[in-house]
Amino acid sequence: MGALPASTAIRQVRLRVGDLQRSLRFYRDLLGFRQLHAGAGTAALSASGRTPAQIVLEERPGARRKPPGTTGLYHVAILLPGRRELARLVRRLAAAGWPFEGFSDHGVSEAVYLSDGDGNGLELYADRPRTSWERRDGEVVMFTRPLDLEGLLEELARAPEGPAEPLLHPAARIGHIHLHVADLARSEAFYRGLLGFEVTNRRYPGALFLAAGGYHHHLGLNIWAGPGAPPPPQDAAGLVDFTVAVGDGAVLAEVVRRLRGAGHDPRSDGEGAWRVTDPDGTGIVLTV
Repeated sequence: MGALPASTAIRQVRLRVGDLQRSLRFYRDLLGFRQLHAGAGTAALSASGRTPAQIVLEERPGARRKPPGTTGLYHVAILLPGRRELARLVRRLAAAGWPFEGFSDHGVSEAVYLSDGDGNGLELYADRPRTSWERRDGEVVMFTRPLDLEGLLEELARAPEGPAEPLLHPAARIGHIHLHVADLARSEAFYRGLLGFEVTNRRYPGALFLAAGGYHHHLGLNIWAGPGAPPPPQDAAGLVDFTVAVGDGAVLAEVVRRLRGAGHDPRSDGEGAWRVTDPDGTGIVLTV
């Protein structure tokens, strides 16, 4: 099995939402993503205002929240280029009265948790320098401790916001995806055995973290919704699919070959990307 190269990244997420305008007020007007275009019930956004889109919103009017105890999205994690940029978002969200759900120091990163208006989970985070990450027995050490929120916000005292700064730093990107799954071993066989991600941490109860190129994780998988959890209903908000950019055409061709050999059915979109579903029915787009 060939491991994915270090250039691998989560490029885009596609989210189903119940009210497109409400979602744009959150992702565009509050978080600061820039709208690239909008169509009939869809909108595409990126931090830089340039393609490719990082978040695509698809409206299903009246979509209900994903029920507890189902597989699918746990959170989409938006990686900021530094602590100050994370602090800017935290202060703006707090000023707007948006509810937070958690503040954590993971050792490798500092993170803030919340949900959008449809209950789609989000993590906003900034990495610590990779040279400071602790590794033990071949794994990246991660933990969950209280975030020094006061220390984080002090970044803005040292470097106040300027009037011409964009709401969101243009280098912000999708850092990782975390999913509820029904069976960790089955999901590991898919994401590690077939796609080529490497396991980076097995120390969290009921969870598994995988990455390419030595990153702490591009994917989080957990069975916290319950072993054997069913998929969410089709009329629920949530993750439609996410895009994994795997490096080059040769790597992509090898991944597609492995998927076919294991009985999966990746479908070409005719433009160089391949679509497949994981064992829980979550959509994945594979591209270069």
